[in-house]
Amino acid sequence: MSAFSMRLLGRFLISSVLLGAWASVVQARDLPDFIDLVKSSTPAVVNISSSQKPHASGTRRPPSGLDLPDLQDDPSIGDLLRRFFGDQGGGDDDDNAPAPDSRSLGSGFIISEDGYILTNFHVINDADEIIVRLSDRRTFVADIRGTDKRADIALLKIDASGLPVVEIGSAKDLQVGEWVLAIGSPFGFDHSATAGIVSAKGRNLPQENYVPFIQTDVAINPGNSGGPLFNLDGKVVGINSQIYSRTGGFMGLSFAIPIDVAMDVADQLRASGKVSRGWLGVLIQDVTRELAESFGMERSSGALVAKVFPDGPAAAAGLTVGDVILEFDGREIADSATLPPLVGATRLNSVVEMTVLRDGKRKTLTVTVGELPVEDTVETASSAPPAVRDNRLGISVAELSAAMRDSLGVERGVVVTEVRQGPGRRAGIQEGDVVAKINGLTVEGVADFEQRAEGLPAGRSIAVLVHRQEGPLFLALKIEP
Repeated sequence: MSAFSMRLLGRFLISSVLLGAWASVVQARDLPDFIDLVKSSTPAVVNISSSQKPHASGTRRPPSGLDLPDLQDDPSIGDLLRRFFGDQGGGDDDDNAPAPDSRSLGSGFIISEDGYILTNFHVINDADEIIVRLSDRRTFVADIRGTDKRADIALLKIDASGLPVVEIGSAKDLQVGEWVLAIGSPFGFDHSATAGIVSAKGRNLPQENYVPFIQTDVAINPGNSGGPLFNLDGKVVGINSQIYSRTGGFMGLSFAIPIDVAMDVADQLRASGKVSRGWLGVLIQDVTRELAESFGMERSSGALVAKVFPDGPAAAAGLTVGDVILEFDGREIADSATLPPLVGATRLNSVVEMTVLRDGKRKTLTVTVGELPVEDTVETASSAPPAVRDNRLGISVAELSAAMRDSLGVERGVVVTEVRQGPGRRAGIQEGDVVAKINGLTVEGVADFEQRAEGLPAGRSIAVLVHRQEGPLFLALKIEP
């Protein structure tokens, strides 16, 4: 190689190195700097330790907020939402030995200079004593001023003044892809900071109907529960609450309660000691592709009404079973999980318009929002059915007993006593289900059921309303031609 070629190669290599260094500097410059945020926010973040006395019987109880099924019986349950939990305390291998005090580590943050603190309900649930430790190592015994299990929020109070406080922001302005930072005590390591981005907004999780969660990829672990989630402006936008994990540790999916929801709860707890939420008085479900076909819908959207509670707001507004709620107060209902947070956040006695799909036509109803009851569950039937009859769907049915009618609150229908191979099993019908409607028509009894079953068209989906332990449910049934 000539001297000239060598000089060109050298210049090329030098230019490449300089270009790479310049690109690294530019990239580093574009990344957020969390130093000032952590310094200014850490003093208002606290460590929470809650203890429970041993049971008189000597039996152990799980850490606060931990309620997990046996994962060996059903591996799929490994993909569930696990409440954060901390140290379970020391233990004796002898199951008959008295259980020691258990300690559940979590986090929280100060929202007022006179000592009000927000954390998760599951961090302090069933606690006999709650210890709050500040960043300057001072410790206080906290009082519970109010809790809301549905939103997983607890409001605590310590006897102090002039405390550092966080700056409250809003989750409404968050954008997917935006940087966020969490500060908490994972595994008891106080004031650990971890950062990531907002992965999604408005996540609705199983058994959490009234919270539109913020999903992030911020590293969250046991002990972060109840701690704040900050945006780059140093404002709290959420409370770290849950993780999605196969192992109980962080796997890249964490969920935070929007601060707007949490502060509304806190304000109500401070004012009255309880939380009121809007209520329609319905049970709803998703509209699947097959159900959308049965209702003549072009796409699967909205919330399908499976039950209307008597004397509830929805019943007074004229809502009926089989209606599909498409809009609530001017907001589109993408699926059934979208509706409860909207209704829950609506002030009591507000008059709201709903758009529903009924018999293939859009209809506008006006509803006065009521107050969500303390318990809004439906009991199920437990008595044995009478004699069995067969039908073309591959299921056996029987008349409803008076006890089953009273227990389920069902006036008409038939109970399924056996499910064999056929359209019924493929649709998801189970033994013990009460079939109340077929193709929009009420089932009066066994004879009526058989007549409706025989007249069903083949080759297209038909909606069937059943009542079961979890409540009423629409299923899509198709008889093959």
